[in-house]
Formats: sequence, structure tokens, C-alpha cells
Amino acid sequence: MNNKKYKLAVVGATGVVGRMALTVLEEKNLPITEYSFFASSSSSGKEIIFQGKPYIVKELTENSFNEGFDFAIFSAGSDIAKKYAPIAAACGCVVVDNSSAFRMEKDVPLIVPEVNPEEIKSHHGIIANPNCSTIQAVLPLKALDKQYGIKRVVYSTYQAVSGAGRLGIEDLEKGIKGELPKKFPYPIYNNCLPHIDVFLENGYTKEEEKMINETRKILKKPSLKVTATCVRVPVINSHSESINIELENSFELDDIKKALQNYPNIIVLDDFSNNQYPLATIATGHDEVYVGRIRRDYSIENGLHLWVVADNIRKGAASNAVQIVEKLIEYQMIKDC
Repeated sequence: MNNKKYKLAVVGATGVVGRMALTVLEEKNLPITEYSFFASSSSSGKEIIFQGKPYIVKELTENSFNEGFDFAIFSAGSDIAKKYAPIAAACGCVVVDNSSAFRMEKDVPLIVPEVNPEEIKSHHGIIANPNCSTIQAVLPLKALDKQYGIKRVVYSTYQAVSGAGRLGIEDLEKGIKGELPKKFPYPIYNNCLPHIDVFLENGYTKEEEKMINETRKILKKPSLKVTATCVRVPVINSHSESINIELENSFELDDIKKALQNYPNIIVLDDFSNNQYPLATIATGHDEVYVGRIRRDYSIENGLHLWVVADNIRKGAASNAVQIVEKLIEYQMIKDC
């Protein structure tokens, strides 16, 4: 039996996602005995209390991974990931990266553990965590694809300001007081902004393009018809999504609900007679993906509507990354037995 203990580094440990990763790691009973926390020079020297012990945040440098880490969770943005993730991987550390830096690289697995865990085994030192809005969407899509076949997907998202980090949260909080925004181009308070990330030449935003391409890669459907409109809304945390699906095969709504209820980490909350449906306030603080408003789209054959809500900082980033580390350890233990 494998009794190995592992070493893990968290890069970007003082950010919104990094701190949530620490919370999730504290909740898990992973066989990790050594932790190190890294951040930029402006955050180095800060103290973090983790598992009841104080840790000093270290400045991330090119020599940081010489300590011999088994795993590293990166939550520090694409530029940092592009520079330091290959260095970590070259030192024998498996990197789980939360940024968009490697998601569409052919030899980098893009992983949601409930959907495509087997792809983890094909990594070459770097594993990509999908976009927060994609992660929660692909669980119900995967639940339905095997039996019914997904023909087309239309995303309309309502994304919380926490998805834009600390500055996004501050824009909403300060906007209530009438202060001008620093993160968003317009005040997010009292507004919905159909603008997440930068605009592309084709009129889509980068966030919309991420959802389209990542969905295809995760579901292994490179020609799947997908479109998206991504909107930032004045909600602190948890993303909500309206997902319109055209299925290949006919269905009964009761069977759709059963398929969703039986899928790992999906909670069906769908009782319109009692006004029960997923809300951001319900999903916040949880790792499950909530699905409701399940109904037919009568405008097309085999059309279906879903309302999908999840905590974008937990399941949409931190927890998904920790789950990947958990799977890596599980596969290593099986291999060593």
C-alpha cells in the first residue's frame, strides 16, 4: 500500500481564489504533509493561518520549485502561469492552473473531475482548470449527452462580480455608495454589463469564446454547435446560467430530471409549484451544481431549458483544482499498489 506523503504549493495564495483553495484544502483530508504558499513581491511576507498554523507567504521566483513539490495549484493569472508553470513542471511538479494560459493547448488536459477524470492521466506536467462558467455548465451537459446526444447549446450567463476578483467585488460595494468603478468600464451597481473580458474582432467577448471552445474540448465534441452571451450582474458571488439545449433524441422530462439527479455533484431544485429553483444565495459556499427550471423548449424539436447555478469561486475554480489534485493522488496510489 502506498503511504507516501505529498508536498503542495499554492501560487497566488493571497488572492480570492487562492484563499478559497486553502479553505477547501483544510476541509479535505488529503495525504499532504508539506505546504508552501507563494504570491507576488507585494504580498510576500504576509502571514496566513492554515490548519491552525502560521505560514509566511513567499515571493514567487524561478527557484521556488527547487524544493521538490509534487503538486502546485496556480491561481495567479495567465502571465504568471505561462512563465512559472513550465518551470514547476520541469522540476517534476504537476501544475493545476486556474488561468486560461493552457486550456486550449492540445497536450494539456482540461479537467472537470465529474466529467472527464480519465483525461488527467494524459498530462505532461500541466493540467488546466476550465473557466468558472464552463465548469458548472458541463456537468448537466455531460449528464444528458450519453443518453440523448447534445446537438446544440446556447448559453446566457449572469455572472457574479467575484469572478473579476477583489476589484470586481469592490466595484459593486463602492458603486452602491456612488463611487466610480475601477475594474469595470461602467458601474456594475444597478447595471448588467454584457461585457466580460475583452471584445474580439468577431463581436464575441473572450469569455464567450472560452465557454464555446472549452465546452467542445471537455465533451470531446469539436464540431458541437455552441454559442454564448456572457453578462456581468450586480451579484457578489455564484454564477447563474440559462442553458438552452437541442438534443439529438426525444425525451421525457421525468427521465431528464432523473439523469440529472443521479449525476455526481448535481442537485436538482425544481419545484415551480412551491417557487423552488436555484439561487446564487443557495449555491454560495457549496461545491455542488444546482439545476432547475427544467422544461421543454417548444420552439425546436427535442429542445430543453435548464437554469444552472454554482459558486464560481469554489466549484468554478478552487474546489475543482483541489479535486484534480485529489484525483492525481488517487491515481498515483492505485499505480503504486
